[in-house]
Amino acid sequence: MLSRYKTYPLRNFIEQIRGVSYKKSDVSEVPKEGYIPLLRANNIQAGKLVFSDVIYVKKELVKSDQLIKKGDIIIAASSGSKEVVGKSGQAHSDIDCTFGAFCKCIRAKENINPRFLGYFFKTDYYSRSISNRVNGANINNLRNEHIDNLLIPIPSVSTQEKIADVLDKTQELIDKRKAQIEALDQLTQSVFLEMFGDPLRNNKNFEVVKLGEYTTHVSSGVTPRGGQSAYVPQGIPLIRSQNVHMNKLNLDDVVFITEEVHESMKRSQLRKYDVLLNITGASIGRVAVYLGENNQANVNQHVCIIRLTEGVNPFYLSYYIASPQFQYSIKLLNSGATREALNYTQIKNFNILLPPLELQNKFAEIVQKIESQKDLLQKSLEELENNFNSLMQRTFKGELFND
Repeated sequence: MLSRYKTYPLRNFIEQIRGVSYKKSDVSEVPKEGYIPLLRANNIQAGKLVFSDVIYVKKELVKSDQLIKKGDIIIAASSGSKEVVGKSGQAHSDIDCTFGAFCKCIRAKENINPRFLGYFFKTDYYSRSISNRVNGANINNLRNEHIDNLLIPIPSVSTQEKIADVLDKTQELIDKRKAQIEALDQLTQSVFLEMFGDPLRNNKNFEVVKLGEYTTHVSSGVTPRGGQSAYVPQGIPLIRSQNVHMNKLNLDDVVFITEEVHESMKRSQLRKYDVLLNITGASIGRVAVYLGENNQANVNQHVCIIRLTEGVNPFYLSYYIASPQFQYSIKLLNSGATREALNYTQIKNFNILLPPLELQNKFAEIVQKIESQKDLLQKSLEELENNFNSLMQRTFKGELFND
């Protein structure tokens, strides 16, 4: 790592602690006397430790140094997925909790600020270094020397404190902005439930209809013919399942097809206000409204187009399908199946509550106002994250503070 600060091997400043080994008979899925929460790789998300979906292990198996302390950095050290290996999250207080054998703990020695150390594990240098090591190995494991041999720029302890304070404040602003966006998502769900009630219980006694009665087109696309030659750097967007998020399209990584391929795939050509539903794989049930982005677009075979008659508002349908209650009913359709998938007959047979169109339209207006506010917050979040990334680069290059 190039820096104005002098760099040293990370082993000079850390202790590595291996996670708890356990047998299936040693753990419980629910809290239990004599057991302690245990974090696994799935509990490390977006640079943070999350405490949902934990398991509990016999406390007698846990050594004292395997209890998570303030400042500890928990790393996914072994996984079948190369993308998982190396991801990290830092504890901001002592926690009566431990971590599994596929993870490891990085504990700061007294000669480094733990918060400064935590930000080092969020640098591009760290990510690239781990990725290079893992991609060159047959087994997706991080050994101690992979971490120990990393070079870290070390300013004075007082400068480390200043750096950590600046980055903490920036991270705090990012977290607040994310919380505001999440609050707007919850507001939309609350408005939906207030206006329409529980979609499955129908406690407002709306008419129940089959979705197919209010559609003019239910179909998905296909894989473009011609292999890689069908794709171009710029052209007609081909929307895939990864582009369909819950009630929102994300076209950041959309692929493009030629005009000729677009014309040959007429049944998968989109119109403004088509409802798009993922019908295969882990993202089954994700749904969003196509707002005519780019004016022309297609979908592939993993995304279903639902084109509605005037009796159903597309925003109402999207939020109806996205509701937790209806998502549960989709999972029931696939219970016991070897491959998660929805077919057109199942989709047309969806039972849909049909409130008065005026009420559906009112909901759509509220949604669009909330989404407009979310877009402003999202742009602000992107600016904050760009600023944070810039500060991180300047920090470890030694450009933020003179030492």
